[in-house]
Amino acid sequence: MKMRENSSEETKTRSGLSEFFKSDPSLGVSKFRFYLLRTFYIIIILFLGIEVWTEIITHKEIWKPLSAVAYSFWGAFTLLSILGIFHPLKMIPLLLVQFFYKLIWLIIAALPLWTANQLTDSSSYELATVNTIGIVIDILVIPWSYVFKNYILTKKSKNNSL
Repeated sequence: MKMRENSSEETKTRSGLSEFFKSDPSLGVSKFRFYLLRTFYIIIILFLGIEVWTEIITHKEIWKPLSAVAYSFWGAFTLLSILGIFHPLKMIPLLLVQFFYKLIWLIIAALPLWTANQLTDSSSYELATVNTIGIVIDILVIPWSYVFKNYILTKKSKNNSL
């Protein structure tokens, strides 16, 4: 009898786990992916946000224009990530911006240095490493089937033609 109860509990646990990883029609993604996105937004806020906002608030000199653009962008990015905690799927375009700006930077800045065997000796090496890791994480976290279904393969209706 005891063995049968354990078997029944194991089945319920397995069923619950499979439901957690199974795509939820009401969400469009699995609950796991939904909570993974929320966690990712929190990580962005904690790691990038604290660093960026500390610099923005404590910066003493006149900002160099390109540095000001970068910090303004990252500041806005981290503020919008707060919305991602509450609306993970609606804020996916923010993660796509993150993915593509890193990818573009790697192509136009790191790749030429790498092909010339100069990346490891350059000041861009650390940023190239961070962006590469970031892209891998983005690839794993972003629900690509949801992105294709909802942003790329959507049919235009009369209401959203603008």
